[in-house]
Amino acid sequence: MFLIDAPVKPERVKLMNPVVLAFVGDAVYTLCVRQRLALSSGEKTGALNRRAAEKVSAHGQSEALVRILPLLTEEEADIFRRGRNAKKPTKSKNASAGEYARSTGFEALIGYLYLTGQPQRIGELFFPEQE
Repeated sequence: MFLIDAPVKPERVKLMNPVVLAFVGDAVYTLCVRQRLALSSGEKTGALNRRAAEKVSAHGQSEALVRILPLLTEEEADIFRRGRNAKKPTKSKNASAGEYARSTGFEALIGYLYLTGQPQRIGELFFPEQE
């Protein structure tokens, strides 16, 4: 399911800029959402794209975050906070500053979990209905 050849050591990933982790996490989350929508629906691509956009938006990610925050380990919470508090090179056009910051933390956490070879944890946290 995941494309990474081998997990990266957590120590190395923790040294990465959290915005870079969010860059990876955005792609991974988008792929997971699209895959799950494609496999669970007979809708046409236009409808699938609208549904995916709702989930991968800063607003959608911020809402999902409310559900998962109590489930995070201390290490995961630290990665999220680093992403949330990181200086971002761009501003969101369609989300509040708070939503955008939370979504960056959300994506950084997914990037961290992906790069460290924890796809099952991504599923547990972000897609529990599929587990």
